[in-house]
Amino acid sequence: MIVCSCEIEILIYSSNSLKEKRQVVKSIIERIKSKFNASVAEVGYNELWNRAAIGIAVVSNNRSLCDASISKIVKFIDYDERVEILSCHKETI
Repeated sequence: MIVCSCEIEILIYSSNSLKEKRQVVKSIIERIKSKFNASVAEVGYNELWNRAAIGIAVVSNNRSLCDASISKIVKFIDYDERVEILSCHKETI
């Protein structure tokens, strides 16, 4: 069993309140879950209205499939014009 995880720190441009932040983050999380069948959650910066940390995990029996899936998810977030990726930390177990 191969587990790939990724923690992505994002800056949310259009957010002026926690409510607006939650709408953007929830939208991104739900789209990733439905499109890539990955486990996703907001894992940090819960009290800040313009920044979020999103944790992603993918499980497979093939390392290259895991890495490819995580890379596609990072590109998917990068193409979202509402946010900017500040940092991305990937790990494979």
